[in-house]
Amino acid sequence: MSETGFRIFNRVFSAASELLYAGLLAAFFRSFLPRERRRPGTLLAFSIYLLFELACSRAALPQGSFALVLTALLLAASGWMGLSRSLTFLLTLFYFNARISSGLMVQSLYFIMERSIPFRLEPPEAVFLRAASLVILFLVSHAAILAVMLCALQRQMRKQSMALQRRELCYLSLVPTAGILFGQVISRLLIEFKDGVLLQLYERHPAFLAVIPVLALLFYAGAWLTVAFQQGMAALREEQATCFVERQQTQAIRARIHEAEQFYTRIRQLKHEMRGHMTNIKGLVQSGEYASLEDYIAKMDESMSGFELTLQTGNPVTDVIVNDIRRRSLDLGIRFQVDFHYRPPGFDAFDVGIILQNLLQNAVEACEKVSEGERFIVLTGKRKGRFFLIEVKNSFTGEVVFGQDGLPVTTKQEDAPMHGIGLANVRREAERYMGELELKAIQQEFSAAVLLQERSNL
Repeated sequence: MSETGFRIFNRVFSAASELLYAGLLAAFFRSFLPRERRRPGTLLAFSIYLLFELACSRAALPQGSFALVLTALLLAASGWMGLSRSLTFLLTLFYFNARISSGLMVQSLYFIMERSIPFRLEPPEAVFLRAASLVILFLVSHAAILAVMLCALQRQMRKQSMALQRRELCYLSLVPTAGILFGQVISRLLIEFKDGVLLQLYERHPAFLAVIPVLALLFYAGAWLTVAFQQGMAALREEQATCFVERQQTQAIRARIHEAEQFYTRIRQLKHEMRGHMTNIKGLVQSGEYASLEDYIAKMDESMSGFELTLQTGNPVTDVIVNDIRRRSLDLGIRFQVDFHYRPPGFDAFDVGIILQNLLQNAVEACEKVSEGERFIVLTGKRKGRFFLIEVKNSFTGEVVFGQDGLPVTTKQEDAPMHGIGLANVRREAERYMGELELKAIQQEFSAAVLLQERSNL
């Protein structure tokens, strides 16, 4: 390879390496982008990296400033890519940590390989060819290891979504930031000029050939383990919140059952008392005391108003739940339509009560945000053979955003971990009956349909 060819090679190699690193960054971001923004977001991340790298090649920027400025640009473009700023910052940080860690590991291998090939006085063409071969080998090795590292991080981060609040973001950023700073320090020490003499760190301290790659790998592994640990903690918090909500719901359902038992006890008492009331009414009629009779009947009607269950679903538990939601709907000006019939065999009333309580509670909360006159809730429940279909439709305002788990993303900011669990509980109850939960949001109408399959062991 001639000197001119080597110069051309350097230019092509530099462009190819930047295209490769830009592609790896874009591929790393791609899987975290929303489906509708995936293609333009990937292209945007690729373009930002490439254009900024071209600008940096013409402007002499201090070492380490490239990562800072690129991070700022990606943060500015995070809205266009459909990512939150916290996630964009974290992904960029993990990318540079993996890139620097893999670079330090490959640098040691490159030094060993370069020294293993004895240097002889050869024609310049052979020297240029040897140098070109070594840098190509370095780039390919670096890109391969970096791709594996990014893929492992990507897979781990996608296992479970993380709530990136300020505290969590600082916690997750600690190890990769330390890895990046370590890499910057080592890169300054690898090659030094002192009194016109070239000094290489690995020549002066051969033990660093093993120490530095191990430290770089540990910084990367620390970042990966931090993500895994944080996801485990998030899953534990979610499980605790779910258990708390389930306990609250269980207590509420038990209270409903107790109310239903008291209601029917009072009904039986009233039935027993009706004979006495009828005797009193006959006596007042026979004596002609019609004014007293009217007052007596009015008091009876007032005392019986508390025993009214307008909707009869076929089970005391579901009766109380549906009628309670009906009363709340009337108070809020919500049109409440019901075609729900519960037939006990094969389906536990307690489980069906949890499903109804969650679906109807969510429907009422959604309707409260809708303008008066447009609020409605429609409850249907029908059984056919071994299957029981429960469906709740309600009006809503705004936009429903579904998360990766297929459930709507909660918009409640206060006590956010405790919200958004109701539909997850419904799905879990449906899965216990080998069923499923289907959610739809079409033209300001939200629909939640639960299909249950009869279990023979009930």
